[in-house]
Amino acid sequence: MSNYYIKNLEEYFQIYRKSVREPENFWEEIAEEHFVWRKRWTNVMRWDFSKPEVAWFENAKLNITENCIDRHLHIRGDKTAILFEPNDPAEKAQHISYNQLHERVCKMANVLKEKGVEKGDRVCIYLPMIPELAISVLACARIGAIHSVVFAGFSSLALATRINDCDCKMVITSDGSYRGTKTIDLKGIVDQSLETCPGIKSVLVVKRTGASIVMEKGRDQWLQPLLDKASSKNKAEIMDAEDPLFILYTSGSTGKPKGMVHSSAGYMVFTAYTFKNIFNYQEDDVYWCTADIGWITGHSYIVYGPLANGATTVMFEGIPTYPDHGRFWEVVEKHKVTQFYTAPTAIRALAKENLSFVDKYDLSSLKVLGTVGEPINEEAWHWYNNNIGKNKSPIVDTWWQTETGGIMISPIPFVTPTTPTFATLPFIGVQLALMDERGQELMGKQVEGRLCIKYPWPSMARTIWGDHKRYYDTYFSAFENMYFTGDGAKRDAVGYYRITGRVDDVIIVSGHNLGTAPIEDAINEHPAVAESAIVGFPHDVKGNALYGFVILKEIGESRKPENLRKEINQQITEHIGPIAKLDKIQFVPGLPKTRSGKIMRRILRKIASKETDNLGDISTLLNPEVVKAIIKDAL
Repeated sequence: MSNYYIKNLEEYFQIYRKSVREPENFWEEIAEEHFVWRKRWTNVMRWDFSKPEVAWFENAKLNITENCIDRHLHIRGDKTAILFEPNDPAEKAQHISYNQLHERVCKMANVLKEKGVEKGDRVCIYLPMIPELAISVLACARIGAIHSVVFAGFSSLALATRINDCDCKMVITSDGSYRGTKTIDLKGIVDQSLETCPGIKSVLVVKRTGASIVMEKGRDQWLQPLLDKASSKNKAEIMDAEDPLFILYTSGSTGKPKGMVHSSAGYMVFTAYTFKNIFNYQEDDVYWCTADIGWITGHSYIVYGPLANGATTVMFEGIPTYPDHGRFWEVVEKHKVTQFYTAPTAIRALAKENLSFVDKYDLSSLKVLGTVGEPINEEAWHWYNNNIGKNKSPIVDTWWQTETGGIMISPIPFVTPTTPTFATLPFIGVQLALMDERGQELMGKQVEGRLCIKYPWPSMARTIWGDHKRYYDTYFSAFENMYFTGDGAKRDAVGYYRITGRVDDVIIVSGHNLGTAPIEDAINEHPAVAESAIVGFPHDVKGNALYGFVILKEIGESRKPENLRKEINQQITEHIGPIAKLDKIQFVPGLPKTRSGKIMRRILRKIASKETDNLGDISTLLNPEVVKAIIKDAL
């Protein structure tokens, strides 16, 4: 059916019009013709954004792993499903076929069942980017357990918060992980976190680094001996379309991370359909997304989207700079990668290096390039286009969120003409609106406002785990009958969209959403700190970096500023992880506040960005004099 694979711009507009005029008919055709179901749905979609409540393919029965693995076995059983490229290039890459993936997922599923994991139970996965991570995710889905993957760069405290929030009963981890020349003690981090996690009954440990670790009797077990004994036959649990598939935590503007809940059927249909079109995937392609499965990009576009299409998906354990700055391009040549999907941060970092790191590799296999996590700036776009794509591989600048589950705005390669820095047009079925501050929709071209979505799409998150009110308050309370993304956007004369950034207290650093509140909470626990405020400022590699304005108590005044800065960043690392460390920390006598006590971050952002010529009206501040003092000592 032509609807599944879009071939030209005229066809895009034709299919898009159908998808917004007859959404139920459109998605029903896609679901019917391209997926396997145990029982058909009784109703395609039901929604009410005032509650908010959304259901897709109601009463249908399926198991997503049958769509990602089992149905491929008779036609592409020997094809590589997962191509694992280890951290050390001297270690041999692993090609895991669909037949082998099926056997390994079934064995893992049986181990989970033997350890008492049942349908609906939550399993926390804290693993590096090794095949066992994808296999654990799929094994949970196969038995109906809800997986909660936590990025293996988060601290023990951040891990414990996520384990306790959704009451996990098991953790799957490893003895350690490799990161370039370093090894990280993941098991030690897990042990520390479990001191405050009474619900965990068992810990399964993958042997990866061979490091010496402590195994707690009765709780911890090495995974491999259990797999060796397990049967390779496992019947997939039949799931309801709306049964939760996974929980994935994302930073919010309050201190507590939000556990976004995604369901099975709609998520499967949308991620598979977006993957096929946005990456122009063909049968013999080798697709590589450099993200970690600890983020939504890895869930949707390393695991579920590619495997639902019978693709070969690369899992990369390493970092772009080890053993040198040519590692990405060496892997592209080695595996003849056809689609390459990465973050603008990585592109900017590699663009700073000598082009000899690129030029010594044959990149002619590449046909589509992609970016994710934040808008790509024009300079990085041109470097990527000229030096990696050689002006022949279109760049898909994708915009989406953990909450959306799949890509919402993006060019379709060889279909949509691209413009640097613009995510271009909404994907099929995605109905966008730009809203002004009074809640009125801005019509026509060349407007700028708050980006909203006015109609449900199949892969949208259904709720926040354990807190549906917060789900409503965060996403549906700002504009009536609309999902508010938290982002601002411009629409140009052609109708293309450009994301302008967050409009709430969330900062995108290296493609990762970081809420300011949890970072401030961590800083404020330092005994020398009275109060703090975090803002983002432009950074030529990360896109944004974090700038902390910190008020010290008197006990902090006599300490060396550099020592205090190190301690504050150490505090952040312990509470959240190194990803949230501050690039700049300025000690200030006070913070600009309104008479109601609200910190005026707009002013702090201008100071951090060195844009102090026009601060706007500061006469309404409770303490306007403090602004001059902050500017005088700005870093």
